[in-house]
Amino acid sequence: MKPLLLSALLAFAAIPAGAREAPLPSDSVYQLQATLVDQDARKTEWRALRGKPRLVAMFYTSCQYICPLIVDSGKAVERQLTPAERGRIGIVLVSMDPARDTPKALRAVVDKRKLDTARWSLLAPRAEDVRGIAGVLGVRYRQLADGEFNHSSALVLLDAEGRVLARTEKMGTQPDPDFVAAVRRAAAAK
Repeated sequence: MKPLLLSALLAFAAIPAGAREAPLPSDSVYQLQATLVDQDARKTEWRALRGKPRLVAMFYTSCQYICPLIVDSGKAVERQLTPAERGRIGIVLVSMDPARDTPKALRAVVDKRKLDTARWSLLAPRAEDVRGIAGVLGVRYRQLADGEFNHSSALVLLDAEGRVLARTEKMGTQPDPDFVAAVRRAAAAK
């Protein structure tokens, strides 16, 4: 092999795989730089979620009120999908309380709620990344003096490139039919 060609191949191989991908659309939530840790203590980048449609919501593990309904809502949408559709959609819960939502706390929710980690990911961002993620998802929150949070609740549907396709604030075991229809369309497009 010619030295120049070999040098070019080695230089290309040194570029991280993510950098070799096509550029993200300008309206992608994955434009945001953020580092997160999952329920198995694996570190990942926000943009690594790119590649398949996802339902994304923000929550925190010690919440006793709306956050369990957020999980119920994700499960309710999931039950409305065929097995093939479920396989093409990921569900991501992002913590707004990374100080307390350690991998152990995230794993406890996975286990208690019997979430399939082939489809579900529970992620805690760095404290400095929480506000940015909430902003791109349109989630409002504020921490209270007792450490709990007031927050809006929404399931946000992202396409494979991280563009917002739909959102619902209807929480509970009866999913919003328009939102489910949007999820099915996203699953079919993949």
